[in-house]
Parts: sequence; structure tokens; C-alpha cells
Amino acid sequence: MHTTDLDKSVNVNEVSHEVYELISNLYPLCRSITGDGLRKTLHILQQYIPLAMHEVPTGTQVFDWTVPREWNIRDAYIKNSAGEKIVDFRKSNLHVLNYSTPIHTKMPLDDLKAHLFTLPDRPDWVPYRTSYYKENWGFCLSHNQLLELKDEEYEVYIDSSLEDGHLSYGEYYIKGEKEDEVLISCHACHPSLANDNLSGIALATFLAKHLSQISPSFSYRFIFIPGTIGSITWLAQNETHVDKIKHGLVLTCLGDTGKSHYKKSRRGDAEIDKAVIHVLKQSNQDYEIQEFSPYGYDERQFCSPGFNLPVGCFMRSPHGTYPQYHTSADNLDLVQPQALADSLNKILSIIQILENNRKYVNQNPKCEPQLGKRGLYSAIGGLTDTKKTEMAMLWILNLSDGDHTLLDISEKSCLEFDLIKKTADTLRQFDLLKEQVAISY
Repeated sequence: MHTTDLDKSVNVNEVSHEVYELISNLYPLCRSITGDGLRKTLHILQQYIPLAMHEVPTGTQVFDWTVPREWNIRDAYIKNSAGEKIVDFRKSNLHVLNYSTPIHTKMPLDDLKAHLFTLPDRPDWVPYRTSYYKENWGFCLSHNQLLELKDEEYEVYIDSSLEDGHLSYGEYYIKGEKEDEVLISCHACHPSLANDNLSGIALATFLAKHLSQISPSFSYRFIFIPGTIGSITWLAQNETHVDKIKHGLVLTCLGDTGKSHYKKSRRGDAEIDKAVIHVLKQSNQDYEIQEFSPYGYDERQFCSPGFNLPVGCFMRSPHGTYPQYHTSADNLDLVQPQALADSLNKILSIIQILENNRKYVNQNPKCEPQLGKRGLYSAIGGLTDTKKTEMAMLWILNLSDGDHTLLDISEKSCLEFDLIKKTADTLRQFDLLKEQVAISY
């Protein structure tokens, strides 16, 4: 079986600027859990990867849920008594309560206030609010705007539709050497929120594009889905195939400058959990590991007890922990190319481990083999730190008993995975190691 080297085939810093450009292109679109904004987003991604579009009809039963009616919006505003637009959907799609029902009427300020949403503690920012599963209408505005409203009559207009239609999602499958899959998931339903939504979408897109250009060992399945109802729908439609998923990541909030966070899978000790923790530990940066909880992003659906898939959530600042979360301040200034580059680099390192984390058997297990007579010292002589490589050889030979993976050896030896992997490749060339092949029953 071949080994996969991802690091040398992608210029992370260069790609991060392309990722930022994609985020910028997607930012103006008004997305929701259904509708044309979500479809347009997926169509733009098709310019980068051959994304398959799936449409699931309204009313489809998906476990305990039902695919909702489709929402689309064309225009919305509030006008004062002078006919001036004081809140305008066309200036920011966050101004409308997402999934608002249509309305066109006039009302006094006291009645209107029941349908206005603000952030008193952040008076210059506009909040993001939704009403997916309870019919309502409303507007979001800055608290300072609210304080400026006069006690007069206002014209309220929301040109939207809530009708039978479809839930849309995108899927891209990359066939690898084996059928075992790595699932990469991101939510694609938020409107103009750059970090909480678009950073995950864009990084997943470029990761998929990169993996399609090499020959991976695993097969990879990328899904771009609306939050919660999207993962539930996908799982309902793919229930008979999810046993192929051996590792998985939900990608979100990856463009801000906060430290990296990882939320473990429900299993807590899955290989994906160990791989991410190893990468973060080796990064020499601050990071935080979170235990699994049934609250958060779509990992909670993949990790529901009926599936219990090995899927964790990789992010920088978690949802709700940074002030810009679900506000107009989650904009193009919040996401930074250097943070995107760092996130992408860590994701590639995680994939590198998953692709190459194998078990080997020492072919000369009784006492240490004599490395000098085999020319192994000269084989590593060009390396800058030959002592570390010698230690790597000794650790690999000692722990290659068919039970320890390369990641296990890396953890026990406190040596980086790449060194362990490259040293194992050298030992294989000298017939001192043989791969332990898993037996299928």
C-alpha cells in the first residue's frame, strides 16, 4: 500500500488567499436552510469542485424530523413616515429575521417593536436571528438605530415566500485506494457571516480540490449541508452506507485569530481524536481540547447514539465564545488569510496522519538489529538531526509488534509523526519492517 505525502504538494499561504477570495465572493449571498441563496452558493462551489447537487422534497420524513417548506426572499424594508428606508435588506441580508413570512402593512412603533431584534450590549452591530420552525416575521437592526426611531407610523414590507419546495445540499466523493471513508462536513446555511459558515465552506472546498489531485488511500466524502436539518437529512438518506466512515471532521469558525479548538467525537478515543490532538500538541501553539457534548454543530447528529460515528469538530474560536458570533461584525475583517493558512496547514497534517497511520511488524524482533552493517546510518546521514532519527528507528523497531500504530509510536516517543513515518519508510526499504495487513471477515 502506498504512502501519501500531502505537505509538499500545496502552497498553504498561496491557497489561503484564494480561500479568502472565495469567502469574499460568497459573503453577500442570503443563505438559509433552504432556498435559492443556498443553491447559488453550491453552484459557485461547482466552479471549484464537481459538486453533486441533491434536492429533498418538503415533507420528506427524516427520522423524527420533516424537511421544511422552502424559504426565499426578494426584498424587505422598514420605511418611516417620510417614506425613507430606515432598515433595508438590500444593504445587509442580516436585517431580516431569517425565514420571515411575507408582510406588507403599516403599524405604530409600539407594535413594530415586538418584531425588532437588537444587541443592547453591542449597539453598533446587527444580530443574526432565525425563525425556522415557528412562523414569524421580523427585522434585525443595531440598537443605536432602534433608539433613533420616532414614535410614528412605519411601513413594513417583506417580500418572501414560504412554500413547498426542496432542501438542497452538495456532495463530492473522491474515490481512494480503499472504500473506507473520511467524512468532511460543513454547514452552508448562514447568510453574511464570514467566520461562522464561510471559513468552513471555503477551506473544505480547497481541501477537496487538493485531495482530488493526488491519489489518497482513503476515499473522501465532502458534504455542504444546512445546519441540523441537513445532517439529519443526509444521515437518513445514507443510513445504509455510514459504516464506511472511519474518520470525520466538521469544519467551522476557522478564519479568526483565536487559538485552535477541537471537540472530540462521542467515542472520545477515536483515531481522528488522537490525530487532531497530536497535530495541535506538535504545533507549538496554544490550543484547547473539548470533550464531546450533545450541543454544537452537526457532530452531534453524526455522534448520536444510533450512529456514534468517529466525527469531531475542528475550529478556532468556538461558537458563542467570540463577541462577533452571529452578528454583522462576523465580516470579512474578522477572517484573516494567515489564520486560514494555519487552519488549512493543521487540517492537512491531520489528513497526513490518517493517510499514513499504519501498523508494522518488526522482521528482526529478537534484540536490536545491527543498523550499521545495513548502511542505515549512512541512509540517514544527510538528515540534520541524526540522533532524533536514530531514536525514531529504535522506537519503531521496538514497538512494531502489529499492535502499535505509527501514531502510537509518535506519542510514546514524543517524536513528530512525519519523522516516525519517514523513518518507517526507510526501515521498510531495508526489509526490517512489514506492514500489518488488517484481516477482513
